[in-house]
Amino acid sequence: MERMEEIVPDADEQSLQHFISNSTWDAREVMNQVAADADAVLGGYDDTVLVIDESGIPKKGENSVGVSRQYCGQTGKVDNCQVGVYASLVRGDKATLIDARLFLPERWTSDVQRCVKAGVPTEEMRFRTKHEIALEIVQNALEVGVRFSYIAFDGFYGSNGELLRTLDAAGLRFVADVHKDQLMFTEDPLKIRKGTVDAIRVDEWVAAQPHQAWRRVTIRKGTKGPIEIELLHRRVWFSKRDESQSYCWHLIVRREIGSKEEVKYTLSNAAPDVPRQQLAYLQGQRYWVERCLQDAKQQAGMADYQVRGWLGWHHHMAMVLMAMLFMLEERIESGDDLPVTCADIEWVLKQMLPSRGRTEDEILTLLEKRLRKRGVAVPARSPSD
Repeated sequence: MERMEEIVPDADEQSLQHFISNSTWDAREVMNQVAADADAVLGGYDDTVLVIDESGIPKKGENSVGVSRQYCGQTGKVDNCQVGVYASLVRGDKATLIDARLFLPERWTSDVQRCVKAGVPTEEMRFRTKHEIALEIVQNALEVGVRFSYIAFDGFYGSNGELLRTLDAAGLRFVADVHKDQLMFTEDPLKIRKGTVDAIRVDEWVAAQPHQAWRRVTIRKGTKGPIEIELLHRRVWFSKRDESQSYCWHLIVRREIGSKEEVKYTLSNAAPDVPRQQLAYLQGQRYWVERCLQDAKQQAGMADYQVRGWLGWHHHMAMVLMAMLFMLEERIESGDDLPVTCADIEWVLKQMLPSRGRTEDEILTLLEKRLRKRGVAVPARSPSD
């Protein structure tokens, strides 16, 4: 807030702090509107994916809401941090955040006075796992009217069988990474005499496959040409002990060409006839939410806030979601002829908003220079532009 007051004309630190920390506007309503607006841009296509992921933000002290010693992806270790569960709407190489929910560890939900001090609403003072929060995000997206064809998760969420079964029962399609020790059946265990079929780990099954079973597949275009991977695919079964139903899903195994040690295992309940290349493409779409979270932290200030309470955290995240949607819309409007990034848009705003010291033509000229340095073929402007 102090830095904003120093740069932005007529800004007042106390007013900004009140707006984020204490004012009564509804962050959930803002996030829902962002989700609806994002759907208008990206929703309703066969390759639209709702990606659920979490992200940790390191914090010192014990007073920031939800802060605890827990795994923090940003630092890659157990650290003192706040963890949020986020949703991103993705289509192709376009993605934007549409939901953010703070995870409260049990040491918080079991301490009513601590929650009250941090402004946690009474209805939120109950422990919910991240998997339960993920389901709430999916349900909220459906209620808002967000149109997606698949839901994607990393291995932490994908390895929760109850989560996958719940989505399957609701008729929702998922593409979920799992860990290498995930158990599966190569035949339907309910159609074979009990005791004649055993579950096998996915990595053990993969290790038993011959070299020629792998197929090279192109998943998308990259900045240096098509991106190819090696792929294994099979329909496999899952069934819990004493369960009267079995589930036949796709197993997609991916490894980078030249890096046979780096293997990803993914399950999907997509229709049986979905081509393996489409499954490989969908599996790779989680890449864009990682980029989206990176842009949010680096260009939209996602990790840069001076609030401790529940209301302030959600207000801040709602503003971040709005900023990310704005940058997505600007990138789409610029088109392929001027492929600007979130960093470019942030730079343009810095040139235009605080100092107002350059004309629009000067800013555009400098932007084109930035793009040319990255090797982008920027079309020449006519004198009338």
